[in-house]
Amino acid sequence: MRILIVEDDVETIAFVTRGLEQLGHHVVASTDGRDGLFQATGGEFDVVVVDYMLPALDGLSLVKALRAAGISTAVLMLTAVGGIADRVEGLEAGADDYLVKPFAFSELAARLNALGRRPVARHEANRLTVGEIVLDLDRRTVDRAGRRIVLQPREFALLAELMRNPHRVMTRTMLLERVWDFDFDPKTNIVETHLSRLRTKLNAGFASDAIETVRGAGYMIRGEG
Repeated sequence: MRILIVEDDVETIAFVTRGLEQLGHHVVASTDGRDGLFQATGGEFDVVVVDYMLPALDGLSLVKALRAAGISTAVLMLTAVGGIADRVEGLEAGADDYLVKPFAFSELAARLNALGRRPVARHEANRLTVGEIVLDLDRRTVDRAGRRIVLQPREFALLAELMRNPHRVMTRTMLLERVWDFDFDPKTNIVETHLSRLRTKLNAGFASDAIETVRGAGYMIRGEG
């Protein structure tokens, strides 16, 4: 994999770079957030490792800028702060995974390998593609393996939200906020009902379920056919 590391601690950079290169990865390093953003937007990387605290531009702002630019490269954030609120803030900004310092290199390598295997949503103008599913936001069409699937407006919006976040588990609360614009729980099974209908249409004639239910957490679009 091609991996970009944005970290201001030169000893950490040297240690991680040496280990990753021994595993056969190509590593590019940057020591401040502004240069890291330049590198991430200008190069083709499989994964970007970003430290939370960086000079010139902090890691959170870097990730937000990447996502605002439509760059969906997987991001692993490193931080010395292990609080839940900080991790949530990073994930909401667009990070795909989190690792708290100090960390074991073996865990870092395993997490990077996992991120490298995840499907990436390709944005072509207003088109989202995850695996064999293609969603056109302008034409309001959905195809799976070339087969046209007709969805109701809310089903379409639900699928679009899942496809914009192929690396993340989307919770019921997230979907209520982003698809229905609810800032409260209506105490109904509205999300489950629409997901059931969406799945029925999306999976008809196919052997695999395109949407994965993550027990106790939420839902995630699958990249494989």
